[in-house]
Amino acid sequence: MTEEYLTASHLSVTMTTTEDDETHTTGENGMTSSFSFDAEFFFELAVVLMGIVGVAGNALILYALVASKQHKKHALIVNQNALDLFSSFSLALVYTLRLCNIHLSGVLGYWLCITLLSEFFVWCGTNGSIINLAIITVDRYLKVVHPIWSRKYLRAWVIYCAMLLAWVLSIVYNAIIVLMTTEVRDGACHAFVVFASMWHLRAYTIWYVSSFYVVILIIFVFCYGRILVAIRRQARVMAAHNVSGSNTAQAQSNQIQSNVIKTMILVCACYAVAWLPVIVIELRFCVPFNTKWSVM
Repeated sequence: MTEEYLTASHLSVTMTTTEDDETHTTGENGMTSSFSFDAEFFFELAVVLMGIVGVAGNALILYALVASKQHKKHALIVNQNALDLFSSFSLALVYTLRLCNIHLSGVLGYWLCITLLSEFFVWCGTNGSIINLAIITVDRYLKVVHPIWSRKYLRAWVIYCAMLLAWVLSIVYNAIIVLMTTEVRDGACHAFVVFASMWHLRAYTIWYVSSFYVVILIIFVFCYGRILVAIRRQARVMAAHNVSGSNTAQAQSNQIQSNVIKTMILVCACYAVAWLPVIVIELRFCVPFNTKWSVM
């Protein structure tokens, strides 16, 4: 018998335990069912509101950058906000459609599932934002630690290519995953959950956690750590050549080092904490199960 293994990494789905031809389901009375429906409705409504807030916040930042004519100087920051804006808009749109409880059927239903209800665009923006954040970190590292090299090679076209790369990599990656792990059953969209075997699921989980969590944190720690070392080295050189007014130079150097340390801790801590729940959900599927799961 062909068996399919599921993960709820991107989408919560209703699942039942199957063992050959015997199906075990959890009995629910009317009150429990009503409570579950109300909780799901209010959760989806809250997500729509979160998406709207995200759209408004990122649109405001983009407007401020353009109005102050800083958008050309901070192209990567603009790209970061554009990705977050796109992700927030997609999130609000997807959960608005879910509130409509659309029954999917035929080719149109399949592609509605693949493109919208699967949260494909949401994760394109989210994963692209992660990639762009790593690019921003590397850009800062090169400009501080290797200033001569960066002035020579980090032209505007290189930055624009890096911005485009964040979008392309995210779209290609999510397109491959959603096409391989998404299907419509009984009029409902089950996205990012259908895998050929448990080993495929575990391999994907390990790759995702390593690529979008562990590697990103390593980039943050390495780049900001090297930036701090470079600033301290520059401070010692300046102090040795600037005897008069050394107190002022030392104070400025200390302030710069303090800002770098605060930035490094803030970026690493916020990223680690914000993504930890998702990573925990992902990793729990690497634990061996005796029970096999399939969509109802």
